[in-house]
Amino acid sequence: MKTALVLGGSGFIGHHMVRRLQAEGFWVRSVDAKYPDFTSVEADDFIRGDLCDPAVCDEAIDRPFDEIYQFAADMGGAGYIFTGENDAAIMQNSALINLNVLRSCLRRNSKNIFYSSSACIYPEENQLDPDNPNCEESSAYPANPDSDYGWEKLFSERLYMAHARNEGFRVRVARYHNIFGEEGTFDGGREKVPAAICRKVAAAADGDQIEIWGDGLQTRSFLHVDECITGTLTLMRSTEHGPFNIGSDEMVTINQLVEIVAKIAGKSISINHVPGPQGVRGRNSDNRLIFDKIGWRPTALLADGLAKTYPWIEQQLNGSNH
Repeated sequence: MKTALVLGGSGFIGHHMVRRLQAEGFWVRSVDAKYPDFTSVEADDFIRGDLCDPAVCDEAIDRPFDEIYQFAADMGGAGYIFTGENDAAIMQNSALINLNVLRSCLRRNSKNIFYSSSACIYPEENQLDPDNPNCEESSAYPANPDSDYGWEKLFSERLYMAHARNEGFRVRVARYHNIFGEEGTFDGGREKVPAAICRKVAAAADGDQIEIWGDGLQTRSFLHVDECITGTLTLMRSTEHGPFNIGSDEMVTINQLVEIVAKIAGKSISINHVPGPQGVRGRNSDNRLIFDKIGWRPTALLADGLAKTYPWIEQQLNGSNH
């Protein structure tokens, strides 16, 4: 039986990956500092521990694994990443995790690893025009991410690729663009935009107004987690190493995102634009390279993913104590 290790396996993308790998017949170990928020542990083996601690990494990576997926990071939505109040923790914790993981992998000669980077690595000046952002993979340098979260991700990309060159690792790197879906955080400050909007619309009555940070004209693309997992597995099992964008190229404004969610909810919702952290003005996944090299592209529309995500968040609000 093939074995897989999912680091950050209780997180949003991580626990979906655990589930998919098990469905494929893998024996799966999951490692995280917390238990999953919305489900029980589904991995065959679960280690609760902080990967900032080298001893936890050594316990987790105690043998060679066929596939390792590294999702663990100190991260969140705009309300966490872009305020500037969490920069030291974000950089220190995430860098420590990656340094420890690679050290333990080297120790056990377990060198087949996927690393989840982020579209936040792209230069701020390439994302000032909301209608024409440039997120082509080659545009990452000269580097100028708009957040320390982005700088840490870019450093860690280089860390993994250096281990590929110098230590014989088989590394795959993806730059994720705004992944959303069921069983993702939707409140508390670390949630991403689609989850936050779904929550606000679900909590609103027909005809109500919801608050949106900024003028709502900033653009993004959003990829449903099921598509993200498929793209990640396709990359992991290809002969290419990346970095590649994994995201949707269906770009919408935040105001349009509200309209789509309101339509799914069957509610008339207006917007109150208020000051708040926004990130860059425009961002969209450029999928030309990954499609050319490994043949992957998203297959579903944004509205299709939101049609699955909104009812789940609405149910959480109505039927749970979360």
